Amino acid sequence: MNYLIVGLGNPGSEYKGTRHNIGWDIMNFIKPVKDLNFKEKFKGIWSSFETDEDKFYVLMPQTYMNLSGESVIPFANYFKVEAENILVIHDELDLPWGTIAFKDGGGLAGHNGLKSIAGQLGHNNFKRLRMGIGRPTHGDVSSWVLGRYHGAEADFIDDYLEKASKAVECYVKNGFKTAIQRYKKKKLLDLGDK
Repeated sequence: MNYLIVGLGNPGSEYKGTRHNIGWDIMNFIKPVKDLNFKEKFKGIWSSFETDEDKFYVLMPQTYMNLSGESVIPFANYFKVEAENILVIHDELDLPWGTIAFKDGGGLAGHNGLKSIAGQLGHNNFKRLRMGIGRPTHGDVSSWVLGRYHGAEADFIDDYLEKASKAVECYVKNGFKTAIQRYKKKKLLDLGDK
């Protein structure tokens, strides 16, 4: 069976290390992924690895976030990955920082990357790993999402990504059903504890 793991982000040095790019940043921590050599295709960089039974493609679209579907869907079609076998990793305002949750289909919560993918696909029936970035206590959401981590968030972002990468490894090894049970809405780090 073919599977596709997508990390969402924005290209360009001005977006490096921003909250919106957490889907890209986690790729440096996932064991089967971090040492892969990536190639370019379908407006993205991609690679693949195999387990005993399955093949996993990994894609980081190089379009801007709101055009992610222009990379993801042609890629999935070319490599014959069914929509239900696509896992999209993205930033999530509605989860506190340090909390993750798997989700199967459902609403898009206004996320432009997800909206682009659903628009190209024609439906919302793909899987997601929601990486909590929390909401700003003041200021606008756009500045928050496109801003960089500061304070304790900056100090512990690598810890967050390392722990979240285990959820992706669980998905690869044990399948979505097990992963969603273990990481339904799991707090991996609480900055209040630091």
